[in-house]
Amino acid sequence: MSDSNQFRVEYDSLGKIKVPADMYYGSQTQRAVDNFQISGTTLPRSFIKAQGIIKASAVFTNMELGKLTKEMGNAIIQASEEVIEGKWDNHFVVDVYQAGAGTSQNMNANEIIANRASELLGITSDKNRVHPNDHINMSQSTNDTFPAAINLSAAENITTVLLPSLLLLQREFEKKAEEFMPILKSGRTHLHDAVPIRLGQEFSGYADTIRFSYQQIEHCLDSLYEIGIGGSAIGTKMNTDSNYLPKVMEEVRRRTGLPFREPTNLFKYMQNTSAPIRVILALKELSIHLIKITSDLRLLSSGPRTGLSEISLPSVQPGSTIMPGKVNPAILEMTHMVCCQVIGYETAIATAGIAGQLEINVMMPVIANTLLHSIDIMSNALQTLATKCINGIGVNEEICTRFMESSLALVTALSPKIGYDLASQIGKQADEQNKTIKQVLQERGMLTEEFEKLLDPKGMV
Repeated sequence: MSDSNQFRVEYDSLGKIKVPADMYYGSQTQRAVDNFQISGTTLPRSFIKAQGIIKASAVFTNMELGKLTKEMGNAIIQASEEVIEGKWDNHFVVDVYQAGAGTSQNMNANEIIANRASELLGITSDKNRVHPNDHINMSQSTNDTFPAAINLSAAENITTVLLPSLLLLQREFEKKAEEFMPILKSGRTHLHDAVPIRLGQEFSGYADTIRFSYQQIEHCLDSLYEIGIGGSAIGTKMNTDSNYLPKVMEEVRRRTGLPFREPTNLFKYMQNTSAPIRVILALKELSIHLIKITSDLRLLSSGPRTGLSEISLPSVQPGSTIMPGKVNPAILEMTHMVCCQVIGYETAIATAGIAGQLEINVMMPVIANTLLHSIDIMSNALQTLATKCINGIGVNEEICTRFMESSLALVTALSPKIGYDLASQIGKQADEQNKTIKQVLQERGMLTEEFEKLLDPKGMV
């Protein structure tokens, strides 16, 4: 195939450039591809969908305001809706690490939609074509639409995937809490013997921790619903109709079914990336809680012969290439790794947030990718943890009982009766002689009916 068949020549303010003939994007996207061969990673599907929603909403509004003909407007809407559906995802080719603020990404969308709309209209002449800036980007700037796309895609992913996954995990823990409530076992603090607890009580703590994280993330949604489309370059609404902002916001709400609204102050919105920072902080807190919970479950299931082995995990895959029959807590380990990644991502977003200067934060592309990837991997991990681990956990009641009855911390129940010092002596003797508290009391002639009752673990929980 000749070079002339593989490429077309396009022109922009910097001169001419060759663009692949079979791609809808144009010169500015091609320059970004040439300049930013960094990671090979592009912004995710959810962000591209959000861009399509914003472009469709903008052209619908401009058409209603008489800024575009119905013929051109309808073609642009169709092209935008094809972007929303994912039809042209392989034409979105700009690397995540690109020019600041996401100008290249915005132009990638503008050029694809413009060239596809021109094709739908049967326009072949450059003179009459749908223009990526004049028509697709009308009443917009990268500076208002890019952060709006971050908020829009994050809000959709949280409401449709993350929160349902969190709720599923919470309910699985609640089921286990109810199932395990009759099981008495030794509590542990500092990884040493503590007073008795019900296994169901431990699991109820996990369930409520997840419930709290759900509420925290749900609360963050409110900040994501503030989007500044219509603020234009720096929040002054330059080159927009006075009726544009409320109308475009109404169309975005209609298309998403979510309560997006105008910010209380457009300039604050343009200057800061507050909503993504708030969301990633909530995800970081969730990650910290999940690391604690999954670490607990790994300890409680450790063994099966040389660890605690109070609970058993479902076997999902062989655990060793050298030790036959070994099964590891793979789902818990995966979840821990995801949480480590999200905690690292919080630092990336915080650092990018610090980089805001004057009227804009130019680090938005890395904020977008990092936030959306965090939501995606956390959602997938939660779903997997709930369905492939928590719902299949079993209990080794005999081991729980044996550990509980041999716990030195049972002597705590006697402390109000015999005093802390004597109780300590009894506990120390039991430890040194490898005996139970009851055995020591019996040897000392102190095992009364009252003390037997006090040492009954059921009365301690």
